[in-house]
This record gives sequence, C-alpha cells and structure tokens, in this order.
Amino acid sequence: MISTWSTAAGRTLRTVRGISAPLTYGLIALCCLVFALGPASGLVPGYGSGDALLAAQRAYFRHWGVVPAELFARPAGAALTPATALFVHGSWVHLLGNMLFLFVFGAMTEERMGRVEFTLFYVGCGYLALLGYAAANAASEQSLVGASGAVSAVLGAFLYLFPRARVTSLLPFLFFLPLRFPAWVVLPFWAALQWLAAGRASDGPGVAYLAHLVGFGLGFGYAWVRYGRTARVKSAPAPVTEGEKQP
Repeated sequence: MISTWSTAAGRTLRTVRGISAPLTYGLIALCCLVFALGPASGLVPGYGSGDALLAAQRAYFRHWGVVPAELFARPAGAALTPATALFVHGSWVHLLGNMLFLFVFGAMTEERMGRVEFTLFYVGCGYLALLGYAAANAASEQSLVGASGAVSAVLGAFLYLFPRARVTSLLPFLFFLPLRFPAWVVLPFWAALQWLAAGRASDGPGVAYLAHLVGFGLGFGYAWVRYGRTARVKSAPAPVTEGEKQP
C-alpha cells in the first residue's frame, strides 16, 4: 500500500510553487477551519469531554454528514448533506490526508481548469460521489463525511491531464525506499487498491472506498470529455488520502 507521497524534486517542485491556485488553498483553509470549530478537533471546550464529546461528535456528523437512509427517506430535508459533508472530517488524520492530496494535485488541476470551473467540478463531483455511495448503501444509518470523493475526482482529472507527471512514493513492502513513477502508473494502482478495499468493506464505521472510486471515475471522465486529447500534458509536476464513515 502506498503510505506517503510527495512532489518530485527540482524543476517539478519549482513549477508547483509557481502555480497560482487560490481556490485550492481556499478549500483547504475552509476545511481546516470547519474542522477546528467542530467537536472532532478537540479544540473547542464547549463540546465537553468523554461521553459528552462523543455524543456531540455523533450529532454533528449526523447533522452535517450524509446518512443514506435519511437521504432517501426525506430527500427534501437532506438534499444538501452531500455538499456539506465535503467540508466535515472525522479526525485529524482524515483531514490532513485529504488536504495533502488536495494541496498536491489540486493546484495544477485548478490551473488547467480555471477557478470557477474547478470549484464547480470539485463540489459537483464530490456531491455525486457521496450520492453514489449513499445509493449503493441506501439502508445504512452511518454518517458519511469527508472530502475524499471530491479529492478523488481531482486525482482522476489529474491522471488524464498530466499522465506523465512524476510522483515520488514510499512503498512499505520496499522498505519505504522513495521511488519515482509517472502518474499513469501510480494513480491507477491507487484506484485498484480502492477497488479491492471496496470489495472487502462492510457496512459500518470505516472508509467509504466506493465514494473514492465514484469520484475518481467522475473526475477522469469529466477531463476526458471536457478537454479531449489536446489538453494532456506530457511532463509536469506531481503527489498524496482519508471519519464515522470517511470517504
């Protein structure tokens, strides 16, 4: 399993730093702010501690997250939850993992798409990824929160737009030796891992791998249809994700 990713050094890193991506950084700041003010961060004393804090977290996730059974039982009242859930995270690890992926892959994708299109793409694909998971688990009472569906869409678009971008990965089964691979090798491998994990996943708290796959497919498909062959870049920079249910 790939545990840590980073941008390639040298020219690649200088290129990434030169990209202006205010929406990417704004989304990261918003997610961090929402998390810091919520009960999962442990930073707000008003939520209490112990059992009171756990109860506050469950209520918070249920209010702002997607509960599939409620989404389809009363769609008018819960229709916005796939959008609000994108900005709610279940733990520090969940938040930081998603934001690291978004930071690395989002900047170049935003640069290619433009600010308005990237924002609509991010929220739209994220919404549909969570909706897809909810539809496949329509009886579930578990809360689903996190930006992973949207971030996975960014990965899919990145793969199409920058297939030869060099990705430095640390692989545990190779004693964490840093190895560089093009995006067309690393990202399909990541998607395959999500597919295998989704096949073994059971209903209950954990990671919503299906939302990752839906988001990844939507992102790749959107870039393919929207930009066609002329938008692909041969060499470019590149990369690195994961509450009750965490996509």
